Amino acid sequence: MLPPQTYSKIAEFKTLSDFRSALKREGIEIGLAEDAVPGKAMPSPISCCGRTFGNRWAILPMEGWDCEKDGTPSEYTRRRWLRFAASGAKLIYGTEAAAVSHEGRSSPRQLLVSEHTLPALASLCREMRKVHKNTTGRDDDFSIGLQLTHSGRFAHPNDPLKAEPVTAYEHPLLDRKFHCGPEHVIKDSQIHTVVQDFVKAAQIAWKAGFDFVDIKHAHGYLAHEFLSAVERKGPYGGSFENRTRFFREIAEGIRKTCPDLILSVRLSLFDLLPFVKDENGRGVPMPWNGFYPFAFGGDGTGLGMDPDLTETAEFIHMAHCEFGVDLICATVGSPYYNVHLQRPAYYAVSDGYPPPEHPLYNVSRHIAAVKRIKQLCPDVCFVGSGYTCLQEFLPNAAEYAVSSGFTDFVGIGRMALPYPDICSDLLAGRTPDRRRICRTFGDCTNAPRAGMVSGCFPLDDFYKKIPEAARLKENRIRMKGNL
Repeated sequence: MLPPQTYSKIAEFKTLSDFRSALKREGIEIGLAEDAVPGKAMPSPISCCGRTFGNRWAILPMEGWDCEKDGTPSEYTRRRWLRFAASGAKLIYGTEAAAVSHEGRSSPRQLLVSEHTLPALASLCREMRKVHKNTTGRDDDFSIGLQLTHSGRFAHPNDPLKAEPVTAYEHPLLDRKFHCGPEHVIKDSQIHTVVQDFVKAAQIAWKAGFDFVDIKHAHGYLAHEFLSAVERKGPYGGSFENRTRFFREIAEGIRKTCPDLILSVRLSLFDLLPFVKDENGRGVPMPWNGFYPFAFGGDGTGLGMDPDLTETAEFIHMAHCEFGVDLICATVGSPYYNVHLQRPAYYAVSDGYPPPEHPLYNVSRHIAAVKRIKQLCPDVCFVGSGYTCLQEFLPNAAEYAVSSGFTDFVGIGRMALPYPDICSDLLAGRTPDRRRICRTFGDCTNAPRAGMVSGCFPLDDFYKKIPEAARLKENRIRMKGNL
């Protein structure tokens, strides 16, 4: 077995000039502002969705897999959300991926939006506003959303290690990779129930006090799969109109029952072929000959982005014009089958593979995709993602992207686990604390993949002390031996 390719780590670059030179040598284009602390663009307010957001920082939604078994937020959940509220970011984008039904949960401990979880969600939402106001001095320019999702192919509602998939269509590669079959394809007669689950969840989110809901269409989950259901027969597959019917029915239902609730979408702008490990342990795309129609937003090869993002832009225009969706959280790919694209990192996660190309190349792909879709859809506000891998230089890239009009907000995900208040430090003109910066070790993914709660085990003392830390360390040693 060949050793995995290694790349220069971010911490090796002592100055911005050194880092710029390294990017140039690698042929990677990432704009970096010279002066990002405190910065001028990131602290600036912006109007969107009929409200004003006090700055351009956003916290991205992540799955903690640490709720109670009935789907109620736990103390783990509460701690994480309150840290987000105190981060200084004025947009808590989706807070967390929340399942709209038990069957759609990605884990038996995923957050569930239901009547029985409503009181806890409402209490936590109120507490977040209070914490934010106490931390920043105001909360009238602060918004909290809840991401609504059905995990589809990746549903594990009863056992974290046993999938109970629900798929949008028979996928020639993903079915093979994840051991699915025609028996898992959702029937037309069952789709109405799932649509109503989303609508009911939105009603609960509204009652709980959330400012908006995010109808998740990303990462290979059920709603995202419908967008590429080109070979599905019937009213939910084939044509663009049919493939977007699932979204339109959800959005129409929410508009009728919660007309004042803001709607947003987290959207994978483009997708790639699924990747697997080859005989040398390296990530490679699954073999495919000819045109590949199953990557929404792709260029037809399965390996790149449609340069005009034709269907992606068409979807956003439809969501904006027909349903008033003014905010899109942009992502790319999937953490389940092309993790190097979706979550650029220097280290392989337990069910993944070493990066097959420079991680920062895929950071640049995120930024370029959002820049392009912003050009195509200028009336919509966008939240960019994929920045955590830049580590010390994340602030420079964020300032450059916003000041250049490439995106309206910069979202942070993994970075917000060990260091949520990087936002407030930067806004106050303080140099980020290097000891708390995410290094993309991947344990926030490795832990839930092994049925444990998600958190930053390497850098957050809270997680270092819980029992799962020792189990995760053992898993990490075994994984290293298998690479």
